[in-house]
Amino acid sequence: MTKAEQEGHDTPPRRRGQGELEAQVLAALRQAPDACTAGWVQERLGGDLAYTTVITILTRLHAKGAVSRERVGRSFEWTAVADEAGLAALRMRKVLDGEADRETVLARFVTGLSPHDERLLRDLLAHESAEGED
Repeated sequence: MTKAEQEGHDTPPRRRGQGELEAQVLAALRQAPDACTAGWVQERLGGDLAYTTVITILTRLHAKGAVSRERVGRSFEWTAVADEAGLAALRMRKVLDGEADRETVLARFVTGLSPHDERLLRDLLAHESAEGED
């Protein structure tokens, strides 16, 4: 019997989308006034999220470079070093890094963009190029 059935609900609980929990954990960390523990993050997220799940997500975010950690006693305190846009960019880079033909992947990505997004990307690249010349 599922938890929803035990509680008398007809529908099962909504399953989180890919990356949604990471984004929620990262958002909680960004709201923290200082480095914080996994327990603090767990409290902020509420619900019935297990402590071990929070630790797993924090560890994954650390491996992606989205959070830093510092040992305090026998545990860690965590700090966000990326925002949600940074996390999305890290995921995009990971996909690109997994491909053998980067040039083709990037070309297909750019040709699949809307005209607005393509213009935005070109403007961002031109801006980065201009800053590199300074």
